[in-house]
Amino acid sequence: MAFQMNLWKIDDNKLAEINKSKLENENRLEDWLVNDPSLLGIELFIIGRQVFTVNSGRIDLLAVDRDGDLLIIELKRDRTPRDVIAQILDYASWVRNLDFEEINDIASGFLKESISEAFRKHFDEPLPENVNTAHSMIIVASEFDESSERIVQYLADYYKVNINVVFFTLFKDGDNEFIGRAWLRDPEQVQEVSKARTRSPWSGYWFVNVGEGKNRNWDDNKQYGYLGAGGGMKYSRGLKRLKVGDKIFAYMAGLGYVGYGEVLQEAVMIKDFFVEKESKQLLELSLKAPSADENKDNLELSEWVIGVKWLKSYPREEAKTFKGVFAYRIVVCKLRQSETVEFLEKEFEITA
Repeated sequence: MAFQMNLWKIDDNKLAEINKSKLENENRLEDWLVNDPSLLGIELFIIGRQVFTVNSGRIDLLAVDRDGDLLIIELKRDRTPRDVIAQILDYASWVRNLDFEEINDIASGFLKESISEAFRKHFDEPLPENVNTAHSMIIVASEFDESSERIVQYLADYYKVNINVVFFTLFKDGDNEFIGRAWLRDPEQVQEVSKARTRSPWSGYWFVNVGEGKNRNWDDNKQYGYLGAGGGMKYSRGLKRLKVGDKIFAYMAGLGYVGYGEVLQEAVMIKDFFVEKESKQLLELSLKAPSADENKDNLELSEWVIGVKWLKSYPREEAKTFKGVFAYRIVVCKLRQSETVEFLEKEFEITA
């Protein structure tokens, strides 16, 4: 069954369906994505718009993700779904061969600064040494027929192609306009399966950055069983990837690994985190982090926390590290480096 999206308004405790409206000018959607790529719900930033390819075609939007890999974003516009699938595959065959200089030329022309400078500003970390080791394709549409959905599913499932469809539906209620978004497939799962071909296998452990500061403190984390991140959705979003039962290693920047534990509670705003052994809300306790409650009522800026059962932990002065240990400024990622995994399993006395 082809994808459909509906929206209802609650009026006097009754549901009233909001009418769908045709997005007459898809340039509006392209403008929205350029101005705020977070509309897609994944981490990326745009480095090119209407990018000319070697066969004179033009990629609607070209983006880069935190791994330094490229994303081809193509709006369906008035083309048939099969035509846009063929077109984006053609663009991908061109993008896969772009080298750093060519990518930097595209980014510099659009952003008016180098891709390295833009990447550091956006992700607050340096551009990876290896760029464009993988790429993904995203088709933006308001509707797709069942046959074309099956083609995308087939490419992703059977051939592990990183291709996906994101649906945007416009709704109108009087003078008010609303836009809804839904993915055909979970974008993180599609990306993970595809990139696994060029990456080391996942160890099953998660890397989590402790990130000490005015809003968080490792001593609090150990004592009350949690980890936090906040100050913006781009920081707290990573914590929301973690599920109950996940095994994590906590890392302190510049020091090393200080904790190994199991996730007991998925991410909530810090004001809603309850410490069972104290029978109190976390913010009711005496914390060493002086500003843990900053923006506690702000959904985007609040500190978000996960509950953790620490299986083994060390004070910051005894952090475990070695030359070449895996370290990343990202809040959460999957731990893949085998040397680091072997080191941590020994230091934290993990047995199968």
